[in-house]
This record gives sequence, C-alpha cells and structure tokens, in this order.
Amino acid sequence: MEEKKMVLLGDKFPKLEVQTTQGKMSLPDAFAGKWFILFSHPADFTPVCTTEFVAFQKRYDKFKELGVELIGLSIDQVFSHIKWIQWIKENLDIEIKFPVIADDRGQVSEQLGFIHPGKGNNTVRAVIFVDPHNTIRAILYYPQELGRNFDEILRMAKALQISDNNGVAMPANWPNNELIKDEVIIGPASNMKDAEERSKKYDCFDWWFCHKKL
Repeated sequence: MEEKKMVLLGDKFPKLEVQTTQGKMSLPDAFAGKWFILFSHPADFTPVCTTEFVAFQKRYDKFKELGVELIGLSIDQVFSHIKWIQWIKENLDIEIKFPVIADDRGQVSEQLGFIHPGKGNNTVRAVIFVDPHNTIRAILYYPQELGRNFDEILRMAKALQISDNNGVAMPANWPNNELIKDEVIIGPASNMKDAEERSKKYDCFDWWFCHKKL
C-alpha cells in the first residue's frame, strides 16, 4: 500500500493542472511571482464552508492589497462549485471572486495531504501559504467541525511578508504582543561583537531578545 504523504514547510509547491470555476489553470505558474493561498473545504452547500467563503470574500480586497491571490478547493465537480457560488450571490448578496478547484477525483487533495484519515473522502480545512518563489511557507489544518479564523490567515500573510522584507521575526499575537506591542524581533546575534553592540542599537530585554519598530 502506497504511503500517503503531505507537503511540508520549505517544499516547492507541486506542479498541478487543475480545473477551476474560472477555467483550467496551471499551478503554481498561474500565480508566478506572487504570494498565493490555497485553501480546501470539505464540501459545497454546507453551512460552515459557506460562512468561510463569505469570510474570505469579505477580506478579498485586503489580500489583494498585499498582493496575495486566493484559490479554493474541494472534492466536488465544477458544476457543484458554480451552483454553490451562484447560491451565495443570490441568497447572501456576496460575489465570490476567487477561483475554486474542482478536485472531483481527489487527486490534488491526495497529493497535497488534504485527506484526513477517518473522515471519508472529504478534504480537511487546510490552508497553504506559497511565496513568490513557489516555496510553501506556512500550513494550517482545521478539522471539519471547526471553521477557520480568517483574520489570523490575513495576519499571517502580512506578517510573513514583513518578516521577509525586513529580516525580522514576529512576536506572539503580533501586532498586539503583550511585551513589545507592534514591534518586531531582531534576528539572533552572529558573533560576540554583535551581541555586545545590540543594546546600543535596539531596545533589549537581554542581548538575545532585542526588538524595534518597523
């Protein structure tokens, strides 16, 4: 029996040819040079998934401002996606603008590790963050019974970009950290001289814990 694998942090996003609600796409080439978030949901026409699609769409412009593209996925046929998206627009007055992959054979989900043992053939609520170099930078998994926190997904997208652009780390609950508020953490010292000079350049609790404003 072939062992099931899942993508890991630092892996390159695999090349996939997919059918979506906006036509056929080649991933990750369709988002070349951009950040993108691929997220899976268990099934169309289900209550929790409907609230999640609305939540993503409500934040769609904020993701676009960060240059982050969105693409959904579930093991449903494309006509089911289309009808569900139409239902959301007609009944909730929300137009879903991001594409949704129709993975009706489950091959994409299997390759990405989105199938949870013991939960049938439905996908878990997975979220994969991919950077402009096609590297997987963060992965979230939620069980089918728990809807995601979309403000956290937006926070993560912003924080990853700030970390990359400034060579810093982000504290817990950034930008509302209990110790340093919206400041960021300086990377580790590379030598003794650097460690000794830190307190002169930054605010520090100690040489190994220095922080600054962006």
